[in-house]
Amino acid sequence: MRALVTGGTGRVGSAVVAKLRAEGHEVFAAGRGEGDLSRAEGSRDLVERTVAELGGLDLLVHAAGEGFVPKPVEEVTEADWDAALGATAKGTFFVAQAAAPHLREARGVIVIVEDVAAYQAWPSFASHCAAKAAQAMLTRVLARALAPEVRVCGVAPGPVAVSPGQEGRRADETALGRVGSPEDVADAVVFLAAAEFVTGATLVVDGGLLLQTGRRPHA
Repeated sequence: MRALVTGGTGRVGSAVVAKLRAEGHEVFAAGRGEGDLSRAEGSRDLVERTVAELGGLDLLVHAAGEGFVPKPVEEVTEADWDAALGATAKGTFFVAQAAAPHLREARGVIVIVEDVAAYQAWPSFASHCAAKAAQAMLTRVLARALAPEVRVCGVAPGPVAVSPGQEGRRADETALGRVGSPEDVADAVVFLAAAEFVTGATLVVDGGLLLQTGRRPHA
């Protein structure tokens, strides 16, 4: 399998890259230096470079994102919105758009790394929540638009890339009483890439965070 992983040098993306390579796949790991995914042209250039290097494309994993910065609603700026929506929402769409012809030919797969923030209201992360909610909708829109040749799925991580010192607090927010790891997300990506009768669905990898009613992480 020939795979492009955007955000492939971040904590979650690099775990996905390592897992795919361990499974024997060829992977183009795209970090920030590989292009500006907040622009359609940057997304197209990245896909073209990947296809040229790998000789085609079977799997696109979109793990790129920006704008995860806590701010009160009153202090959020237009630049904050642009950062959050750029690589996260615009990037998801335009990378998928550019990759679609190659994935149709290969009958390939797109896996979008969403976030439980798409399904919870975090007041200190308004633009991030909005961008992730847009991304979650794109999982479903693209699944319909690209069917039947291309499957599109999502993975929604919870506390898996936790800041040092926050492990105990974040573990208490989950039903399992512990935090996860980027490798847990990578396992979910590999599962969905091989799940041939799954499309338009999001696999939540959060240790049961969303089950904990009344909890508001990062509020």
